[in-house]
Amino acid sequence: MRMLHWLMTLILAAFALAGPARAEDGYDLWLRYRPLPAAQAPRVGAITVKGDSPMLQAAATELQRGLSGLSGTRVALAPTAVAGGIVVAGARDPAVTALKLPTAALGEEGYLVRAVRLSGIPVTLVTANSDRGLLYGSFALLRRLQTGSDVAETSAPKVRLRLLNHWDNLDGSVERGYAGQSLWDWWMLPDFADPRYTDYARANASIGINGTVLNNVNASADSLTAPYLAKAAALADVFRRYGIKVYLSVRFSAPVEIGGLKTADPLDPAVAAWWRAKTDEVYAAIPDFGGFLVKANSEGQPGPRDYQRSHADGANMLAAAIAPHKGLIMWRAFVYADDNPDDRAKQAYADFKPLDGKFAANVIVQVKNGAIDFQPREPFHPLFGAMPQTPLMMEFQITKEYLGMATHLAWLGPMFEETLRSDTLQKGKGSTVARVVDGSLHGHALTGMAGVANVGRDRDWAGSTFNQANWFAFGRFAWNPAADSDTVAGEWAAMTFGPDPALVDKIVGIMAGSREAVVDYTSPLGLTHQMATGHHYGPGPWVSDLKRPEWNPVYYARADRQGIGFDRTASGSNAIAQYAPAFARPLADPATTPARDLLWFHHVPWTHRMASGRTLWEELVTRYNAGVTTVAAMRRDWAALQPQIDADRFAKTATFLAVQEREARWWRDASIAYWMSVNGLPLPAGAAPPAHDLAWYKAQSYPRAPGHPG
Repeated sequence: MRMLHWLMTLILAAFALAGPARAEDGYDLWLRYRPLPAAQAPRVGAITVKGDSPMLQAAATELQRGLSGLSGTRVALAPTAVAGGIVVAGARDPAVTALKLPTAALGEEGYLVRAVRLSGIPVTLVTANSDRGLLYGSFALLRRLQTGSDVAETSAPKVRLRLLNHWDNLDGSVERGYAGQSLWDWWMLPDFADPRYTDYARANASIGINGTVLNNVNASADSLTAPYLAKAAALADVFRRYGIKVYLSVRFSAPVEIGGLKTADPLDPAVAAWWRAKTDEVYAAIPDFGGFLVKANSEGQPGPRDYQRSHADGANMLAAAIAPHKGLIMWRAFVYADDNPDDRAKQAYADFKPLDGKFAANVIVQVKNGAIDFQPREPFHPLFGAMPQTPLMMEFQITKEYLGMATHLAWLGPMFEETLRSDTLQKGKGSTVARVVDGSLHGHALTGMAGVANVGRDRDWAGSTFNQANWFAFGRFAWNPAADSDTVAGEWAAMTFGPDPALVDKIVGIMAGSREAVVDYTSPLGLTHQMATGHHYGPGPWVSDLKRPEWNPVYYARADRQGIGFDRTASGSNAIAQYAPAFARPLADPATTPARDLLWFHHVPWTHRMASGRTLWEELVTRYNAGVTTVAAMRRDWAALQPQIDADRFAKTATFLAVQEREARWWRDASIAYWMSVNGLPLPAGAAPPAHDLAWYKAQSYPRAPGHPG
């Protein structure tokens, strides 16, 4: 085993020094390091990295790879600083200390990049208070060179836990994954660590992601057995030198399923003892293990409420088991069950708000961005700001379960930004969701942001080039929740396609309106969950025959002859009462509710006059048309870029945009056909009729759509 590990280390080192593959198949992500134009190419004497830890070795390797690629000339490593070189050195290095730089504010993960004279020699310095900060600073220097920016930068993360949540199953499938099979080859682990694992870690480190949950929240108890812990340990060995900790999703009933106990009651001493012993076993295999992610009492998953215990009882029992190892429990607030029949959107708040302040210090509650389920647009989750004594961790979905799966171009930067900049008003103006997430609103040091990964075994990692942008965006927003989506899009475009400002502007222009287009052609004006059953592929607003009411799209639209929309005011489910009064007050009246959220909060007559002067019905059709029109414009704009884009990535994107336009029309036509069958109204003047009758759309079936566990 040791000989195999030694051999794999040599192979990985050879891969690292060989530089990126030349084929433009998307494998290199935003770390392409292609030669820059002569005027922008870096001129570096040599790279000096002071220290020899595995993390600093990773930084040195990346700088050599990146600078050699960007300059077109191999840049050497040197033991001492040379004029015009790059120096990576910690803040406690005597030569760095003498500069009296503002490093105290960098914390444990921040970095500073600056042109300085180090011991009299002019160099570009990367400094930090830790090896991890130096690694992040090295990637930041390369990013700034790739984007044509001034290299000077001082930055520190505002969020402590920046994690990818992989919904990967032990059989190699990925729930809601649209980029092929799982990246983790559980069968070959722990003996063979695919070089892709190193490139995955490099990509994550480059955007500041510092943890990864390896397995599905719908967890198998087997993930905690010795063979799978050995496999997880092998991945941790690869990720460690890139500053990434490994976490596992655990099944609450594991003491019964693999432990031989008759109960998983969190207040049973034997259950607590089993978890303590199991946690000791985990840390024996992975000494720097991060902690457990738990989905409990949701969608049929077992949990403490099976034993009439609270979510705090369950979380705190696990927290006590992991506390001696300084580990964390991330307890999901997605508690989708059938015990709140009047409004699914109220469930998490109803279950968790009463538990504020009752969770252990090493528990963080992980809350989805919206109260339903990763919809193309949802108002921010009412729990944000409503649990001041409990750290809350944002959960975004990077994989596009409800946004066209892998094929539709939907840039999620604006969605992340929209949610994070939303003002909860819980402590007055400026009480943004971002300030809840970064801990500044309520004074929490334990903070986090999780993203449901879109990474799989496809050669381009994410199913398409533009899906990679959402992975990149998640990392940048997790590092800084106050980030600007256009700026992040520009960084990604320059790194992915080249730094030509004109090209970057055109690509960012295509990206900028793409998510809004998906909202328009799938769920405009606050409609939600109108997707077909199970796989969520394509429209299904007519579905009404499923066992539980909240499984059916008709439950959310509530369309009838008079109007459409879900009344969440005091006359309906009163879900608006879960928000701060100052936030809820304008939502009580359709006239003061933003149009984008109108049908989320109100059941509105089809004849309701909108601010545009159109009736609601006319406005709804206009929005569906706008979604299709935007995608058609995206196709044209992309086609015009063909001379500037490599053939392979251009062709795949062009094909996907054609699919998206066809499916946007499908969404528009099927939805309009159904609403007309409900409201009995004619199409607004000038609107094109659906291509088929409603029966045709209802007859479409896709039983093996990708990403669906069934």
